[in-house]
Amino acid sequence: MQATLQHQQHTLSIRTAGKSLHPLTGDIQQLVGASGIQVGLCHLFVCHTSASLLIQENADPDVLRDLESFFAQLVPEDLSRYRHRAEGMDDMPAHIRSALTHTSETIPIRAGQLALGTWQGIYLWEHRQRGHLRQVVVHLTGY
Repeated sequence: MQATLQHQQHTLSIRTAGKSLHPLTGDIQQLVGASGIQVGLCHLFVCHTSASLLIQENADPDVLRDLESFFAQLVPEDLSRYRHRAEGMDDMPAHIRSALTHTSETIPIRAGQLALGTWQGIYLWEHRQRGHLRQVVVHLTGY
């Protein structure tokens, strides 16, 4: 008996609280578990230009704080540096931070679980100062 390739697509709506790394691993793993897919791929895509996705350490919160601090220094919120200022001082820096990170990630599914490393977690990285409602498309493919 040959297994049938499955495709499922879901959209997560995440209310962010301003600049922060919002954990997504549990929400995505719940979708993977409910899908019945044992072997395949989980593809994530954030539908925004001022937020991004990140796979990073989930054990020591200092790693996330250091990343936020580093990016704040790398891409400062200084209106004198940018032409695009329509939505405030954090708008163009948020676009640059998003360009330097990822708007999509693909994670293997193995034995019905995300095949993340022991200390890896999936995060939505809000780059704007105020909170937004963000959409992440989760596409699951497999057997």
